[in-house]
Amino acid sequence: MTEKKKIKVAFPHMGTIYIAWSAILNKIGIEAYVPPYTSKKTLSLGTKHSPEAICLPYKLILGNFIEAIEGGTDYVAMITSPGICRLGEYGGCIDSALKDMGYETKYIEMRLYDGIKGMYDFLKRVSGKNDPVLFLRAINLGIRKVFVLDRMESRLSYLRAREIKSGEAEKLYNRALKFIKDANSTRALQKAEKEALALMNQCQIDEKREVLRVDLTGEIYIVCDEFSNQNIMRELGKMGVEVRKSLTVGSFLRDAIIPKAFKKEETHLERAEKLAKPYLMRDIGGDALECVSDVVYAEQRGIDGIIHVSPFTCMPEIMSQNIFPAMREDCDIPILPLIMDEQTGKAGYITRLEAFVDLMRRKKRKLAMANQKKD
Repeated sequence: MTEKKKIKVAFPHMGTIYIAWSAILNKIGIEAYVPPYTSKKTLSLGTKHSPEAICLPYKLILGNFIEAIEGGTDYVAMITSPGICRLGEYGGCIDSALKDMGYETKYIEMRLYDGIKGMYDFLKRVSGKNDPVLFLRAINLGIRKVFVLDRMESRLSYLRAREIKSGEAEKLYNRALKFIKDANSTRALQKAEKEALALMNQCQIDEKREVLRVDLTGEIYIVCDEFSNQNIMRELGKMGVEVRKSLTVGSFLRDAIIPKAFKKEETHLERAEKLAKPYLMRDIGGDALECVSDVVYAEQRGIDGIIHVSPFTCMPEIMSQNIFPAMREDCDIPILPLIMDEQTGKAGYITRLEAFVDLMRRKKRKLAMANQKKD
């Protein structure tokens, strides 16, 4: 008797999120098909079959799906967004584009803003099963992996800004990721996180190095995806900058998925609604509300600067960038806006980062000298 072939399901790439969704799917007996990591080929495929003025995330997601379909996946899955963000329309556009190209792979959506129910319904549809215990265990494992990955990335940023041997922290981080990938239960994940962090902490660092602290905000896909933002955290790390992502998959889950009773602290969106009010009274779509509030939050914490990354043509982020100048009276913090598309060149991009780092370093030293004179 031949073994029944496993269904393959592919998601688009966005940083390390593939590790979490692979864990969920594999736990319920579905094969997680991980397409090749986003590359210039992915971008070329997506751009070729996309409307010219559409944003970079759309092109990359479409490119991911084309590569996954050509690799033999049965389903391509897209996370949907409600409200006034264009992301809510992208699923239908991508489905139509794939059909126009002649692909017969099934397109399916996951309604994350329906919370745990949305994830449960998605698993039910792709698996043909209805096993509450199995599904909830799988969802719990995936969500926990997201938070572990966020903590590991924060540690990587700390080490990378202080490492003595360039590139050592990232090499150890990439090895440590295997522990997280292999963990197939919550108990195994707890052990894996300890082993992963212990491995990363083998990196030799200079604790006395002058390190700048920067918050990275903007549109969540560009913030989280290394290919989209041209590995901005690595480039800044080389310059002695410790970067904190204001938007992460974990912060998104706290806002959209995790029930209120299980939230131990104020979420990003709750903080945004409070801090953004003097400058932006309502949600205008995308991550604009959060981005405006992130400037205030960075100022309150004494951060050296904030970098805002967004895809070309993203209207909510264009609006937030236009609000930043009006915030200068209250927030004396350097802000660097970076708009990304397929034409963004590496050399000019690095030059802008270097100039911004120099500006922050001069400002910090000037402030330190002024404080010394007061003392």
